[in-house]
Formats: sequence, C-alpha cells, structure tokens
Amino acid sequence: MGIVIETERLILRELEYTDQNDLFEMDSDPEVHLYIENNPVKSIDQITKVIEMLKIQYKENGIARWAVVDKLTNECVGWSGLKYFNQPLNNHTDFYELGYRFKKKHWGKGFATESAIAILDYGFKNLNTNRIFAITDPKNVNSKKLLTKLGFAFQETFDYEGDPTDWFELKKTTWENKRPNWQIE
Repeated sequence: MGIVIETERLILRELEYTDQNDLFEMDSDPEVHLYIENNPVKSIDQITKVIEMLKIQYKENGIARWAVVDKLTNECVGWSGLKYFNQPLNNHTDFYELGYRFKKKHWGKGFATESAIAILDYGFKNLNTNRIFAITDPKNVNSKKLLTKLGFAFQETFDYEGDPTDWFELKKTTWENKRPNWQIE
C-alpha cells in the first residue's frame, strides 16, 4: 500500500478492492450523484473498474483519489484526493485537482473538510506544485462553500462536456497563509 495519512478522525489511504461495497453504497445513491453527471452506478463491476483506473493513476502519477476511513468504525466513508491531469482541461495541463465524495449518511460531519486539509497539506508539501484546482457544478452550494472555506478562489464558469462547471484555484501562498488558522468543525 502507498501513502497513508492520518488526521484526528480519519485515515487516508489508497483505495482497495475491499472498499468495493462501501463505494457501491456511495456511488449507487442518486443524491450523491446529483451534481456529478447524475448517473449512479448500477453494479459492483463498475466500482471494480474505477478502482482499477485509480490503481493505474497511483502507479503512473504517485497520487489519485484516496479512501477516507473513519478511525472509530473502520468504515470507508468516501474518497478524497488529488487527481493529476496531464490532458488539457479548461486551457490548463499538468495540474492537480482536488476532489471528494462521501456517503450521504456522512454528509455534514466535517469529513470533507478534514480530509481536504490533509490532502492539500500533502499536495503543497510533497508534489512540487504552486497551485491546486477544483471544479464543481455551479448549483452545488455546499461544495462551493467548502472550497471557499479552504481558501480556493472562484476563477470562472466554463463548459465541461456540455455542462457549466465552476473552476476554482488555490495558490500555495494562500494556503500557507491560511493553514495555521484552521479549525475542524
């Protein structure tokens, strides 16, 4: 297994095939997919393919989305992490994008904030990058609130595969100035 990061309540690690049932629970929920293609998965096989793709990303890029595991229950409550884009997206290439997704029953517990803080710390300290991007559906108010809280600045709305998508940027200098003041809620 690759990199493991621990926070107060969470363990962040590479996704494994043993996470399939938890990921299926999350990604088969229509509410979880409301702002992401609105296309919930229908089978464990779809989850297996996602994990296979992530394992390739771990090997090729050294990073991808990670399992977020609750230390108290050992449950995989979702995923969070950085994806490396070496193909153009919104006129950018060779960049990292923060993403996160959680089971609905764990929304509002601060897991997205806690995991994102650890991931952004890791990204800026270990990946030799001066900025990290994030994208979200313009109607996803909670995701936009989280990104703003983390220090991301809205840049523009662009067309992503036929849908309007908000583009956010976080500079390393902004993160370094904001980071010491964090309080997990």
